[in-house]
Amino acid sequence: MKIVLAYSGGLDTSVLVHWLKDHFDAEIVTFAADVGQEEELDGLAEKAKATGASAHYTVDLVEEFARDFIYPMMRANAIYESQYFLGTSIARPLIAKAHLAIVEAEKADAVAHGATGKGNDQVRFELTYAALAPEVKIISPWRMDVFRQQFPGRTEMIAYCSENGVDVEASAKKPYSMDRNLLHISYEAGILEDPNFDPTTPENKDMFKLTVAPEDAPNEPEYVELDFEQGDCVAINGEKLTPGKVMKKLNKLAGKHGIGRVDIVENRFVGMKSRGVYETPGGTILLQARRQVETLTMDRDLMHLRDSLVPKYAELVYYGFWYAPEREALQAFFDSAARTVTGKVRLKLYKGNVITVGRTSPLSMYDENIASMEGVKSDYNPDDASGFIRLQALRLRARARAQGIPASLATDNLVRE
Repeated sequence: MKIVLAYSGGLDTSVLVHWLKDHFDAEIVTFAADVGQEEELDGLAEKAKATGASAHYTVDLVEEFARDFIYPMMRANAIYESQYFLGTSIARPLIAKAHLAIVEAEKADAVAHGATGKGNDQVRFELTYAALAPEVKIISPWRMDVFRQQFPGRTEMIAYCSENGVDVEASAKKPYSMDRNLLHISYEAGILEDPNFDPTTPENKDMFKLTVAPEDAPNEPEYVELDFEQGDCVAINGEKLTPGKVMKKLNKLAGKHGIGRVDIVENRFVGMKSRGVYETPGGTILLQARRQVETLTMDRDLMHLRDSLVPKYAELVYYGFWYAPEREALQAFFDSAARTVTGKVRLKLYKGNVITVGRTSPLSMYDENIASMEGVKSDYNPDDASGFIRLQALRLRARARAQGIPASLATDNLVRE
């Protein structure tokens, strides 16, 4: 039997290489998706082979991730539960797709992953497997009694790695799970399971990898200009860049100024609430900037309709339905709505804040003559407002006359002077 294991070199998958090999008497091929982990991928092949893998693949997916996953999601302005930028969620369908490509290349019998039985990732991976390779055999050790009995928690896994000489970043003193990619880093579990635990204190703040603490950020603001074409950022400060390079540059700029930290309790797809701490530096800048171009170029009712659909789209991404027909249909709508999102945005970065200081567009619907309060002649005639208001009020008057006044006119502190 040959199994292709999604491998990060972290705690869970380091254990799994050896465990799967023994339990299934199988050949293990490991696979790592390079979605922007940078130095975390160093030495991964050697580590996997030393742990028992017969071969290893590290697949460079950085540009594909930015171009075909992050950017489409940004065109949808997607944020889950108004706070989470979906950094882990959006990477999973791409990782699973590449995982299946290795299975095909190796003529393997099964895929395996180290997603826990309580998390979202097991769902995201397996929904993608089902959509793209419906007959593939899936091994999920965390849903196997024999595996959970041997490893009831992270403490036992850390001890197992220590006994077998496997180096992992988690420690018994400060255990937590970390997942990094081009869009973000997530931190959860261990010391973070207490929703009242503060990771920003001086003794804890070394946990953060991408951003400085806002109080430690430069005392002088930095200005940055982003160019957008049809909803996508194509240049920073006048320099044309690929999507992947845009994300890398924005991550550095935002990280330097302490931008992009979020600490939330979210609702997992499997039903529980979970505390997560996230760093999404570049994505925080990107989403605010493109929204500013939209304010100039997108029709009001189109924007409002689009915004009403964002929570559903974000939910689909979070749950793992990237390759579902409803996500694809919504994507077509969002992409169409983004066709006019072309222009420049100027931002000021300062101590955790992204401050908009200017925006321009050749497709701008903003008309200074119409908006002016200085009596400039334009297509807007204030006299027209009388009929407009009367028609808007028609149903309110009818309700009051037929059904009574909905609220008392009495108010406190009414004093005649």
